[in-house]
Amino acid sequence: MASVNQREKNSQPKSNKKLVIRLLWLVVAAAVFGFALVPLYNVLCSVTGLNGKTNNTADLSKTVVDKNRLVTVEFTSTVMPGLGWDFYPQQNRITVHPGQVETVNFLAKNVTNQPVVGQAVPSVSPGQASLYFKKIECFCFQHQELKPGESKVMPLRFYVSPSLPQNIGTVTLSYAFYSVNK
Repeated sequence: MASVNQREKNSQPKSNKKLVIRLLWLVVAAAVFGFALVPLYNVLCSVTGLNGKTNNTADLSKTVVDKNRLVTVEFTSTVMPGLGWDFYPQQNRITVHPGQVETVNFLAKNVTNQPVVGQAVPSVSPGQASLYFKKIECFCFQHQELKPGESKVMPLRFYVSPSLPQNIGTVTLSYAFYSVNK
């Protein structure tokens, strides 16, 4: 009986060590998955239009303006906590013919006493419309840096594809500006 108890006591530390190793692998795998999840999600959203994300390029070579239809495009903006900026569209909405290239301006101002770098993240709603909202030029393609007190006009050139489903008459483009640490 004593030898059975002795063997159980000796095997328990080995069993605990195996459990700790397995748990550490699980933590490492979860961390790797967490880091990979954001790029995978962004790719999925760009391809499918999920969550209102749009692709970053537009091809004007095959676009024809649909003069028989009008679409209202609304613009909204949000500055996330930690970014000391004022940021807003200079016009809240415009009406466009699908295929017609338009330019709207957003105004950003650094209200802090230090340089601040931000990144705009666009979202289109309804989500189905994101596949048809084409940006030609956008401040959201790269980080934006503003010096203390500096203001900057940020243009957005875009068009709404004539392939936009007929049941969609209003498209809302929202930008959330986030702080970027260099």
